[in-house]
Amino acid sequence: MAFQAGGQRSAPRPVPESPEAQAYLQDYAVYLEAVPFPSVVLDHRWDVVLANAAFETLFREVGPHTTAQPGDNFLRFVLFHPDAASVLGDHEAGWCLPMLACFAAAVERHGHDAGLQAIRREIAQDPIMEAAYRQGLPHWIRAVGEVALEHDGAVRLLRHPDPRRGETRCRIVGETPRTLRDMGYTRLTMVLQEPRPAPAPRRARRTIARRTASHLSVVPAPRA
Repeated sequence: MAFQAGGQRSAPRPVPESPEAQAYLQDYAVYLEAVPFPSVVLDHRWDVVLANAAFETLFREVGPHTTAQPGDNFLRFVLFHPDAASVLGDHEAGWCLPMLACFAAAVERHGHDAGLQAIRREIAQDPIMEAAYRQGLPHWIRAVGEVALEHDGAVRLLRHPDPRRGETRCRIVGETPRTLRDMGYTRLTMVLQEPRPAPAPRRARRTIARRTASHLSVVPAPRA
């Protein structure tokens, strides 16, 4: 059973078996719920172990998906969910490539992990992501440096469903206590900044494109 703030839900992934660890997670879920910003606890596969109500609110308008719901596996959501770009602004550079870089590092550390290998197969089956992983990612990491592997401190764009916030930036804060770290978990919090001023009215409302392009911009488009 994987715990979530405000309740529990069944999940096929393992959680600590000891009563002490489970009790800690239950209490940590209560603590997480008091945090006003979207906050999530992830394992090394990016499976969601804990998530608070603010996290669920951020993604409340995301449509259903069999494998890439944001409350199940955050990496799969970023890479594969067609609605991801409607919430995660600057989707490619701000979210996809940093997550792919961290995934590549995790594969190096946990190469035989079945869950990570399953995600690797999903990437291989998606021509867009496979091209980014093999061709675009090495070039991007060389360009931006080791900062590509660090979420803590990064400032990224969000499109919040609450119209009072709208398009806003958040700072990713990594704040993992030792007990969670010893369980193999990482906590990330999206500290929402003040929303940007509303843009001047336009004749036609700009729509958010879903991920339907034939390539990511970091990978050269194939020649016709």
